[in-house]
This record gives sequence, structure tokens and C-alpha cells, in this order.
Amino acid sequence: MSVRHVEEAALDWVSAHRDGFVLGEDALAADGQVNRTWKPLGELAQVCASVSACTVPSDPVHARVSELLEFAWQQTRRGELFPLMQSLEPFATYPLEVYAAFASAGHRHAGYEASAAVVARTRGWRLTEQYPTRRLGVVEAERRSGIRPHGPVPQALSRTWLGGLPEPWTFERAAGYALTHVVFHLTEWGRTPQAMPPDLADYLLHWLPPWLDTCLEARMWDLSCELLAVAASLPQPPGAAVLEDAWQRLAAAQHASGALPEEGVMQDAAADGPAAGQDPYAFTDCYHSTLMAAFAAALTTARLRDVDHAGQGVPG
Repeated sequence: MSVRHVEEAALDWVSAHRDGFVLGEDALAADGQVNRTWKPLGELAQVCASVSACTVPSDPVHARVSELLEFAWQQTRRGELFPLMQSLEPFATYPLEVYAAFASAGHRHAGYEASAAVVARTRGWRLTEQYPTRRLGVVEAERRSGIRPHGPVPQALSRTWLGGLPEPWTFERAAGYALTHVVFHLTEWGRTPQAMPPDLADYLLHWLPPWLDTCLEARMWDLSCELLAVAASLPQPPGAAVLEDAWQRLAAAQHASGALPEEGVMQDAAADGPAAGQDPYAFTDCYHSTLMAAFAAALTTARLRDVDHAGQGVPG
């Protein structure tokens, strides 16, 4: 099964389940669950913006993700909800992080950017306590939104797990997700592989293969997809055998509907009852990993198209 097939199947599922990304009435509620409202929508926007940027306009995938991105933008009332969110939670960073995904694709709201820039100049904003990787993400969200970053990238990077070049045996789930997002922030979600600092690129080239193998062996499909996206975001991707094996294992875990579970054994549709082509997973159990499968596959196919991989053997 090709990488392209994984991408197309994943996008089939996302398109068929886009109602799961709709913002409900609780999106602005004081007790609303951000992880069930804004987080999925922001992730949809980021993946679609990234896939759109790395596919040529004539590619049918480009039209599909552009349509999904427009759908996501409409959910924000074309940006009008962002000022409302800021008025409710002035020092919450997630509205800007979600907005930055849209801004990177050209969807802008001048009023929100102006008010966010004012808040970003306050001591309260600069001193918000966050995990180091999140801090780096906020700095990058500011830059992508046309706001002066409140701190330098090297300083933020130095405090992250990956930025410290830790002992490779300290890798575990939390560290894995942290390092993938550091790479995404540094490379503009895979758009600029050459922006990776050489020491980090060399470190990842050496240690990413065994970490990826460990995650695949543990059936951690979501993190495996993120690591494959990292592989496609490096100046020099890992070797042919590593990527070929990883994509084969990932494709085998993908359901006929295109859905990919976050982790665990793939459900057998024939055994469990649903008709072939229908996924047996709850939306929250597979939407992120399915988006990441599309994202990683799109970056990989873009590298195949744009870079001469003779001798590197990135799978097609």
C-alpha cells in the first residue's frame, strides 16, 4: 500500500466525519471543554493548511483540504469568534495558537490581531507559566499571526526536551510528543526542513529510527505518525528501510474507512459487525491520529516530489 493511499484514505474519513469538528454552543462557555471543541478544530485547520502548502494546486488533494480549511474557518465565523474568546480569557494562549493555523494559510482577522498584539505586550502574557514546548509554540504562533514574538526562539528552544539533546534512553510518550512539536514549530510544520538546527537534525537522524520502531511495536499509531512527519521534516530523512517498514506497518493498522486508531489493535469490521468501509472507532479515539496520518503522508509525498531521493529510498 502506498503512502499516497494512506493520505487519501485518511482524508476520505476526515471529509466524511467533518461534522465532528463543528463548534457547538459550548465553544464560548465558561465551563466549556476546549479539548473537545477548539482543539480538534485547530488541529484540522493546521493539518489542512500544511497539506495545502505542500501540494500543487492541480492535485485533487489540494482542493479537498482547501475545502476543509474553508469549512473550519467558517466555524470561527470567519475569525469573529477570536476577539470574543480573547474577551472571555485574555491571557489564554490557545485562541492565538488556533488562529495562527488559519493565519498561516491566509485567513486573517485584523481586529483580533490588533487586540492580541496589545495583550502580548503585557507582563502577564510574557509570564504565563507553560511547558517549554508550549512556550516555543506560542512564540511561533505570534510570529505567524503578525505579532512581535515576546521572546527569542533559541531561548525557548533551549528549555525543551529535544533542545537539550537528552540521553536517548530517556525517550517516552510525553517526550515523544514534545519533540515532534518542537520540530513542527521550528520547520513551520514541515515547510522548511533546512530551518532545523544542525545539531538537532543530526541527533534525530540517529535516534528517530529506534524511537519510531519502539512506537510502532507498541501500536502507538498517533505518535508514530507524528514521528513520520518529523522524518519528512528533516533536512536528510532516515534511510529507506526504516521508512518503508514504518509505512507498511502504519498502512496495515489503517481501517478500510481511512480511520487510524490512536493506539492498540485495529478493530476488525467483519468480526465486530459494521459493514466493510465503516469505522468502528469513536470520533475522539481516532480523529487526531487520522489527521496525523494524512499530515505525515502529505509531507512524505512532497519530499518525494521536490527532492531527489536517489539512494535514500523514501517509499512511494
